[in-house]
Amino acid sequence: MNNVDLNNSTDLKKLFNIFPSDIKLILDNHPNKHEVLEIVLDLGKRAEARFLNRTEYISKRNVSWQDLDYIVRHIGKFNDDNRAGIEKTLHRISCICNREGLIIGLTCRVGRSILGPISFIRDYLNEEKSFLILGKPGVGKTTIIREMARVLSDEFGKRVIIIDTSNEIAGDSNIPHSSLGRARRMQVKKSKFQHNIMLEAVENHMPEVIIIDEISTELEVLAARTIAERGVQLIGTVHGTTLSNLIRNPVLVELIGGLQYVTLSDDEAKRRGSQKSILERRMNSSFDIALEVSDRDEWTVDRKSVV
Repeated sequence: MNNVDLNNSTDLKKLFNIFPSDIKLILDNHPNKHEVLEIVLDLGKRAEARFLNRTEYISKRNVSWQDLDYIVRHIGKFNDDNRAGIEKTLHRISCICNREGLIIGLTCRVGRSILGPISFIRDYLNEEKSFLILGKPGVGKTTIIREMARVLSDEFGKRVIIIDTSNEIAGDSNIPHSSLGRARRMQVKKSKFQHNIMLEAVENHMPEVIIIDEISTELEVLAARTIAERGVQLIGTVHGTTLSNLIRNPVLVELIGGLQYVTLSDDEAKRRGSQKSILERRMNSSFDIALEVSDRDEWTVDRKSVV
């Protein structure tokens, strides 16, 4: 895929600028700085830079309380899920706190906008198919939905609303990041209210497409079903590598219709060549297509198992 980074050099400098001077200098001069995925700082340990297949130390000294305080003063406020951002960028900073609530660790994830990674599924988007995107953390699910938002809003002229609970999709600013095109963004005050904002988007803003990152709770699953039943194109992400993972999750399996045991007649079981007691889908799926993201360059499109 011939993908093009959008404004990532400028945004990367904004991330590096939040670090103490010695760490910033090493990052600024690192030969592979454009490939970094995360910067990790834990109290009493050396700072690390994580790349796709390796991790490197980026300081010769241990991280101090002063280092952590310096960084926290240069970023936005942490929300209820311990995430913060940097104004007008896509970067995400997550904190680890001790029992007294003091920050003792930071994970600074690089946020990127990439033009072109969804070219082979454009036709499905134009057909108004709903997508469920599965993948483990760090494989690029959020990058994919950013580009989907841009293509749907700018190139297909759809009314797109993004439910951005942690400001990770559109950035930590009241103005959504330019990589999203004309898509609109609704922020969520607390993560436990995400399902309410999902329904509010449908009821108040007439979207043709709704995009949600990290569907995880029963209430969010029910809200997704309500959105799908109202004829809105739905794009959502969940953690999990394959559909088989999803099927074993008692909450998330409802996104693809749920499962129930059915007892077949003797004749029907014989015709199918199966046992009399089998698992079947309980209702229609909220999604038309599952996109399994195994790696940043390895995707699997599955339609048959979802619909």
